Amino acid sequence: MKRACHIALVILVLGGAVLQSLSAAVMSSSNYKIQSDSINLGGGLSTSTSYTQESTFGEVATGESSSASYKIKAGYQQMQEVYLAITAAADVTLSPSLNGLTAGTSTGSTAVTVTTDSPAGYELYIKASSSPALSSSSDSFANYTPAGADPDFSFTITSTVSEFGFSPEGTDIAQEYQDNGSACNTGSSDTDNSCWNALTTTNELIATKSSGNHPSGTAITVEFRAENGSSHTQTAGAYSATTTLTLLAL
Repeated sequence: MKRACHIALVILVLGGAVLQSLSAAVMSSSNYKIQSDSINLGGGLSTSTSYTQESTFGEVATGESSSASYKIKAGYQQMQEVYLAITAAADVTLSPSLNGLTAGTSTGSTAVTVTTDSPAGYELYIKASSSPALSSSSDSFANYTPAGADPDFSFTITSTVSEFGFSPEGTDIAQEYQDNGSACNTGSSDTDNSCWNALTTTNELIATKSSGNHPSGTAITVEFRAENGSSHTQTAGAYSATTTLTLLAL
């Protein structure tokens, strides 16, 4: 009795995608960042039932300038545009196939590279299209259930269930998935194959950075794991899950 498990990855990118080499916040605090300021003599917002117009008066040296090395958009109306990109994630086939009559573990992973020049950084989320996330036409793996409020450092299930979960890895993983070598949401380490959580239909923050990383970007790996307990019988079939990665510029 074999169970083949497949994870289809869908990527959603929210934000602009234009080239920009340099940006910086001119004012900031613990609560906000202002990317651009403007000193001018007049202008403002004008509206009617047909249009909305925002104008400025008194700025100098405005407009677009460029060379082989840089691109400047000067002036309040130019502002900064944010570059935001994510590489395509490959579909995942968990391996090995499981025998539903005995205990077994099947794993797989996919990786993306996130790049942005936003001075405030980015956030990366993941969610499943259904719950339970991993299912066939006749059965499913339960969503992983951590023992407490934080992800489990080790993937652990009882003998009477089968469960499916995920773990992100990389330098920008959210604090919830960082560890101290034995527990998650504490410390600053990224121990391999640690900090497992349920994949649900609600967006879960898995990676974040408070500054830009253009042009090198940051790699984020998502590990998936399906496990069958020794006293649990899992129906034979092809199991699949569809997930969405959502990238936001801050």
